[in-house]
Amino acid sequence: MSAERYDIVIFGATGFTGQFVVEEVARVADEEKGLTWAVAGRSMEKLQKILENASKRTSKDLENTPIIICDTSSDSSLQEMAEKAKIVLNCVGPYCFHGEKVVKACIEGGSSHIDISGEPQYLENMQLLYNGKAKEADVYIIGSCGFDSIPADMGVLYAQRQFEGDVNSIESFLDVHAGPSGFVGNATTLESAVYGFAHAGELAGLRKSLYPEPLPKYKYKAPKRGAVFTGEVVNKYCVDFMGSDKSVVYRTQRYNYEVKKQRPVQYSPYMCLKGISDVIGMMIFGLVFAVLCKFSFGRSLLIKYPSFFTFGGFKKGGPTMKQIQETSFTMTFVSKGWSTKLEDLSAQHDSAPDMLKITKVVGPELGYVTTPICMVQSAVVLLKEKDKLPKGGGVFTPGMAFADTTLISRLNSHNVLFQEVSSN
Repeated sequence: MSAERYDIVIFGATGFTGQFVVEEVARVADEEKGLTWAVAGRSMEKLQKILENASKRTSKDLENTPIIICDTSSDSSLQEMAEKAKIVLNCVGPYCFHGEKVVKACIEGGSSHIDISGEPQYLENMQLLYNGKAKEADVYIIGSCGFDSIPADMGVLYAQRQFEGDVNSIESFLDVHAGPSGFVGNATTLESAVYGFAHAGELAGLRKSLYPEPLPKYKYKAPKRGAVFTGEVVNKYCVDFMGSDKSVVYRTQRYNYEVKKQRPVQYSPYMCLKGISDVIGMMIFGLVFAVLCKFSFGRSLLIKYPSFFTFGGFKKGGPTMKQIQETSFTMTFVSKGWSTKLEDLSAQHDSAPDMLKITKVVGPELGYVTTPICMVQSAVVLLKEKDKLPKGGGVFTPGMAFADTTLISRLNSHNVLFQEVSSN
């Protein structure tokens, strides 16, 4: 790669999430001496404004930060941006509309690519279409490097490593702690979820192409849960977590089984609710969301009036700074398995799991604090520890790419904490 390339180019720096990524890169650039970076987007005026705001919020002089004008409607501008970067941090969503063009430009321009997508169909499609091309170009295309889905994917790997024997199943329980001001998500996050849900039917065909051979059958199945249940460890009402975590963790487990010859685990993600009123509200929202997502008119309504149809859960303009500062999360992992390890992957344990271990990932607000931290630390690891990543490039999940790196310890030092809690 050319010495003139910037280490990091933030594409979509003027977006709601992009502005927080700019601030995080500015802070990390002080820690990682010599790191060079630039911002990219459609509007010079807006990019300059973002840098001005980031200067005030970080107390750093960002006036001379390089600016690249680039737009997903112009393939040539994407190519020019990619040729100026070692790594493009892609913050432009929904990725099902804009992501593939950027991935293609990065591969052709010799730049690695990191995104924060929570859209399983897009992520798996990129692996199917571009894994071989990324290998040929010796670049790394690493998706879901934000809250979707680094805490889950790296959290599962962390939980497995704390286990002395074989892990059979892992359940994660996400608990979001909002402050007195409450918390809402930005409308663009909802938009990505809308199109991710709308394209969910394509996943079965994609996975058949990606993974023609099934994983070995599990003799002892993971616990069966109802639509609403009380989690024994977290002692709260729980429902399925409808994000990309399950898809991402599955791909990592497939890779570890096929490439690293490691026993795969069954993984189920859930979300905690505070009480029965939240359960009822979530059920109503889930029904409305599922029905509207089936039709183009319904999807348009969800995107045009996010606050109305989500009962205030998402809004244009996103949360206030006070709401962001007051919010945090805990993701609890309950791992069940055996105290002994079987070296033969085709062998099955004769008895039911006899060991339980609890680990956690704890961090600040999910979308606009934890996500930039995860994204930027992923980029730093890719820059500094390429020799510890899978050789030769390709399309990867965080767990595939960063399993043997210092990413978890770096996150620990940046307030996203991986913790062992207890074991029987």
